[in-house]
Order: sequence, then structure tokens, then C-alpha cells
Amino acid sequence: MLSIKSLLTGVMCAALAVFATPSFAVVNILACEPEWGALAQELGGDKVSIYNATNAFQDPHRVQAKPSLLARARSADLLVCTGAQLEIGWLPILQQQAGNAKIQSGQPGYFEASQFVRMLEVPARVDRALGDIHPGGNPHIQTDPRNIGLAAAGLAKRLAEVDPANAAFYQGNYKTFAARWSAAIANWEREAAPLKGMAIVVHHKAFVYLENWLGLREIATLEPKPGVEPTAVHLSEVLAQLQRQPARAVVRSVYNDARGSQWLSERAKIPVVVLPFTVGGSEQAKDLFGLYGDTVNKLLAALK
Repeated sequence: MLSIKSLLTGVMCAALAVFATPSFAVVNILACEPEWGALAQELGGDKVSIYNATNAFQDPHRVQAKPSLLARARSADLLVCTGAQLEIGWLPILQQQAGNAKIQSGQPGYFEASQFVRMLEVPARVDRALGDIHPGGNPHIQTDPRNIGLAAAGLAKRLAEVDPANAAFYQGNYKTFAARWSAAIANWEREAAPLKGMAIVVHHKAFVYLENWLGLREIATLEPKPGVEPTAVHLSEVLAQLQRQPARAVVRSVYNDARGSQWLSERAKIPVVVLPFTVGGSEQAKDLFGLYGDTVNKLLAALK
């Protein structure tokens, strides 16, 4: 009798354990930047678990490989990054210290979005004296939504490679996303038509893809060299330049120091436009669709 009771108790406990065990996602994804985490969520749905290594209020060039981030890297099945050496200052260290063979460069578990787009501002020569120059081109590809669409096709295929059992699911999600994305881009472009030819000053060389998409004209940068914070001398030179070449706004990302743009705004009598830059950078930029909608709206507001 005791053995039967014990057996029944064991069966009941096992059944309860099954129902109590949480349902885990198939693919653990570590995204270097929020835009890629958001894209992976669009494509992966409930088959993926996303963790973003950075947020909109951090400079993606400069990130610390903290223990919490290392723990995520150790358990990741797929690492999704911009590439083009945007993360060169911290990602190699993270990959090395995590000791996760899946996410090493060249493996299926390592995905670089920049490999799927046409890179702009590829330097003829690389010299550290010129500032923070990336040999593969300007890495801030996410400021053009068309690049998101290009990366989406590659990421859907990579998800299918990492998780072949759900390949059809990822491809179906990609088709749905691609249709919505294409329609959204067409709508943003109609709304942004008045921005074509708009002259701007930028804090950092971070908006070349946005400028290329919307036809904006970059007059000057607040940084004397890429990655070098504005100096009083250079700001004065930019102000003098604006006397000859007026601009409509000073544009910076949400993580840039506000002091340089505010100084120029007050003296040149032009507004500062703080763009979300990535998902989470503003109240409206809660997802990819909100990111570009808010970007266009903020630029249009500067024309009023």
C-alpha cells in the first residue's frame, strides 16, 4: 500500500511540476542596440527572448561589459549587432569573456546588420588623428528605415538557421512585417516631403543615412572631429559659418551632451531637435514604427 501511495504521490508531483514549469522561448537573443532587439521581436514573436545590451540614452560606441551583460552573453543563442566596428570598443571583450562559441564572429549565432546595407562615408584612409573613423563606413545605419527592411530579410533567414524547427514561422512574420514596413516608409516619405533640402547642423556624424533618406543638407557638425566633444573654438567657428550658410535646426541624438547644441541654438536663433535615434529614445518611439514616425514629426516641427 505504501508503495502504491508513493507511486501515486510521485506521479502527482511530476504532473504538477509539468504545469508549474514556465514556458521558455526557443532562442535567446542578445541585441547590441535597441533597434535590433525590436526588429528581432517583430520577426521572432513568442519564439524568442530579447535582451538589449544598450539603451537609447547610452552611446553605443562606449559600453561596459558588466557581469550582468556577460551573463546574458553566455546564455545567448544569437547575438544581433550593427557591426561596421560600431561596437569595436566593447563587443570583442564581451565575446571573449563570455566564452560562448555560438556568438563568436563567423558563427551562425553572430549577426551583423551592416552587412546587408550599402555603407555610406567609407573613408579613403583610416587615421586616428581624424577622430573616430570607421574603416567600413558610417555605422549609424538605423537612421534610415530602408536599412531596417534590408536587415530584416537577413535576420529572418538567420533565425531560421539558428532555429530550423520554426523556419516557417519566422518567414511568415517577415512577410507580414515587410508589407507593413513598406507601407509605413511610403507614408513617412509623403509626410517628410517638406524636409527635402532642409539645412541642419548635427552634433555627431550620426545622421548621414537619415540625411540621405529625407534629402537633408548637413552644413556643419558640433564635434570638431568624430567622437571629440565640441570645443568653444569650434562652436564659434560653426556660428560664424552659419552667418554665411544658415541652417534651420541643430540636430542631436538623445544621448548627446546638450550643452553644445544649446549654446549654438541661443546664438544662431535656431531650434534644437533632439531625435530618439533608436527605440526607447522618446515617449513616442516605443517600437520601430514609433521611432521613425517621431523622427519625422520632430524634424517637421522645426520648420514651423
